[in-house]
Amino acid sequence: MMRFTRLGRRAAAVATAALVASALTAAPAAAHGRTKPLGTRSLAAVLTADKSGFDRNGRDYDILTAAVLAVLKAKPASPVGVLTDGRTALTAFLPDDRAFRTLVADLRHTRHLPGEKDAFTAVAGLGIDTVEAVLLYHVVPGATIDRRAALRADGARLATAAGASITVDVYGRPWRRIKLVDADRSDRDPRVIRFDINRGNRQIAHGIDRVLRPADLP
Repeated sequence: MMRFTRLGRRAAAVATAALVASALTAAPAAAHGRTKPLGTRSLAAVLTADKSGFDRNGRDYDILTAAVLAVLKAKPASPVGVLTDGRTALTAFLPDDRAFRTLVADLRHTRHLPGEKDAFTAVAGLGIDTVEAVLLYHVVPGATIDRRAALRADGARLATAAGASITVDVYGRPWRRIKLVDADRSDRDPRVIRFDINRGNRQIAHGIDRVLRPADLP
């Protein structure tokens, strides 16, 4: 857990520069073959549209939404704020609530999955810099990558806003699937289970079933 915290401080220091640079070089239409201009609805607008709060639905994004809001409340100038700017092209990978519950169970070295509120409290307890760094590790600035483009990107290394990269692994026949290889070598890599959230806009997202881990957890 301490390694997670140290990583948070390092990653937050480089994220702003990465996002500014990506905004200058973004070409969202080319990233997935479109000629029609993309819309500017932000991913933050998508996430906050769900008003249900913590519940029993493990496949929505209540914990993620609460984490984003907590970071922006504590650090209004955080690079995480790019999620509220629909004019800036990016691709994000969104861990669902069950993914965060699994992360907390792993940190506690137990198989028991906590409830959503308990899981969020545990995540917030890692410290706001760590939460910020983990969120930024899920953001790939500068391009709008839809499902079609992602399936053609086997082996691609995607530079995240946290300053580290993740690798796309396309696998399976005849139905191709995608998993994302992160820095943690001791646990299963996240799989994409939902594609093209906010499709047609510069900011697009794909749902994943694990939290991307920017450090190799014990």
